[in-house]
Amino acid sequence: MLAVCARRTETAALFLLGGCGYLGLELAWRGGTHWTMFFAGGVSLCLLHWLDRRLAWPLPAVAALASGGISGLELVIGLCTRGLGLCVWDYSAEWGNLAGLVCPKYSLLWFLLCLWLLGAIRTLRRLTKSR
Repeated sequence: MLAVCARRTETAALFLLGGCGYLGLELAWRGGTHWTMFFAGGVSLCLLHWLDRRLAWPLPAVAALASGGISGLELVIGLCTRGLGLCVWDYSAEWGNLAGLVCPKYSLLWFLLCLWLLGAIRTLRRLTKSR
């Protein structure tokens, strides 16, 4: 029972950290954000953590898979917000864009961020297991 509670607390903390981090990243990069990006960030960090715990793959491979997952999540959220009549972001001017919602440029940036985050997650895991 205690293990389940700890796991749920960890997931909630990751979700909150990812959500707040995503909002901060959006504010710094674009100067604005939308509440749906909190959800995207929370799910993205939980996905990254989940993939890293379940796959014994090299760091770049997990980062590539996570980047694809985040881009897919952004596509779904973008389609949903457009369905509600909102235009939260528009990448239609970017090369290789898909529906103006995702593009290779930002998928590459997600890959680089995932590399860094995975490195931090793996380092923290090693440090906490050694104690």
